[in-house]
Amino acid sequence: MIRKLYAIRLMVILCSSMGFAQNVSQPNIIIIYTDDMGYGDISSFGNPTIHTPELDKMAAEGMKLSQFYVAATVCTPSRAALLTGSYPKRVGLEKGVLFPDSKTGLNPDEETIAEVLKKIDYKTACFGKWHLGHHDKFLPHRQGFDVFYGYPFSNDMSKKEQSLINNRASTYPWKLPVLSQSDTLELDPDQRLSTKVVTQKTINFIKENKASPFFIYLAHPMPHIPIYSSKKFEGKSVRGPYGDTIEEIDWSVGEILKTIKESGIDERTMVIFTSDNGPWKVYKTEGGSAGPLRGGKGTTWEGGQRVPCIVRWPSKVPSGSLQTQVLTNMDLLPTIASICNAELPNVKIDGVDMSAALFDQNHRMTSNPFLYYAKQGKLEGIRDGKYKLLIKDEGTFLFDLESDISEEYNLAEEMPEKISNLKKQMYSLDEKITNGKRPVGTL
Repeated sequence: MIRKLYAIRLMVILCSSMGFAQNVSQPNIIIIYTDDMGYGDISSFGNPTIHTPELDKMAAEGMKLSQFYVAATVCTPSRAALLTGSYPKRVGLEKGVLFPDSKTGLNPDEETIAEVLKKIDYKTACFGKWHLGHHDKFLPHRQGFDVFYGYPFSNDMSKKEQSLINNRASTYPWKLPVLSQSDTLELDPDQRLSTKVVTQKTINFIKENKASPFFIYLAHPMPHIPIYSSKKFEGKSVRGPYGDTIEEIDWSVGEILKTIKESGIDERTMVIFTSDNGPWKVYKTEGGSAGPLRGGKGTTWEGGQRVPCIVRWPSKVPSGSLQTQVLTNMDLLPTIASICNAELPNVKIDGVDMSAALFDQNHRMTSNPFLYYAKQGKLEGIRDGKYKLLIKDEGTFLFDLESDISEEYNLAEEMPEKISNLKKQMYSLDEKITNGKRPVGTL
């Protein structure tokens, strides 16, 4: 009997060990994607007045990425790039944001991060803003997510919010829906509660699925205009309402990391925090800050596409590290596929596996040029190495971004040969993307 009990105990230990090993090889993934947060909107990236202790702690326990780019200057194409690992032009969503009367969306044939991970039995959830098509065939539950709770488009896309923003009666005919899968739960919700609600949904999902690998895409609808915060944070920041909103998002990050730790899955969970594009500077103090960067949302200046990014994974990403290489949101899909031992989509993508650069800040990756697209998918520039070429309506610009982060000194007249070479490279790459363009989703 004693020998039998010992054998059973040994089997339990072995099975537990095998289960833990499997979980380590299939880490949990959480992407926290804010809306219109600028490069300079959190204290660990230099903001002097917005208090973000949880994000600062996350950076101290993980890695800051100082040259992290998104593939578009506005919401819809940026999110398409993130989830598919492809330039928005490649998936047919380069023409700006989708509206409530749009008849297109992310093609269901495209393979998202969620679908890549579903193939290896991950539980998947999307909470918050989607903005890749609001019709049923385009919604998250059709794109690999087991659970969706949130908003199909931006938080200003309703008659109520347009009236408040513009201080006049709006002809906008729509209301902002809250969806569960494709079911409408509510119209024009109290947006002061949005950060709190999607945070709680995320926490609940973590607790319910901690025994199996999971992927969560938490896409905060804030700090997109109109900005809101709950009563607990309202009027607390010296930065004003915008600061209140950011500080509540910071609280949200802290609650999620606390839940991961309390659930005993801290060592096997990678959390990525970043933004979909730069700050909406047209709204001045109600919008965010790009810090030392020029421009903001909607522009191909650095402030439009270089965003804050922090990655935390205690067992893999070294604490207090800094990665200064150029990395992009398109790199997340192949990186996640690599670390989770999943297969890449069977189509051409533009991102690359950057996991080695996350695990070792001194690892040098092969340099890949990065293309800058502006409104309506118009190609405006390229970055290769330290040089950035922009060809805009107001002129031709060449910057050395390693020496001139603020794009103050135009080197165009001094380096015509560099401009010629970059221009050829830019149009050649764009032609390849155009020739390989896949159809957008249509009704």
